[in-house]
Amino acid sequence: MTRRRPHDQRGSATTELAVVAPGLLMIIALLVMGGRITIAGGSVEHAAAEAARAASLARSASEAVADGGAAAKRSLTQQGLSCVGSPSITIDARQFARPPGEPATVTATVTCEVRLSDLAIPAVPGSRSITETVRSPIDTYRMRR
Repeated sequence: MTRRRPHDQRGSATTELAVVAPGLLMIIALLVMGGRITIAGGSVEHAAAEAARAASLARSASEAVADGGAAAKRSLTQQGLSCVGSPSITIDARQFARPPGEPATVTATVTCEVRLSDLAIPAVPGSRSITETVRSPIDTYRMRR
């Protein structure tokens, strides 16, 4: 008497894996994309904070713009964040014109275009722009030029 298996299931695990694998790879790619955007956002925010702090320590508006821009570029370089093109760094030092004794702030805005095209996820743009703005107070009783 020969025994027959009721249902031969050889190869079904391979078929299931072939069906499920693209979905799993897409989920992994989306997690990598989310992580990349989160890390880049933190780096851009840190660069903006460094720029605002350096600008607030300057004695004049022109020094603030120069010092803040240099600090942001240095911070992005140290963190290893490579932007598509060059990052946009804007230092608003107009409040240096206020007289000593009156509260004032410096605002630094850093924008970086982060590349996502190497992830090869369908319907995802090739890059994403990340912008962070940070304010830092200028010492109220310090002389300003």
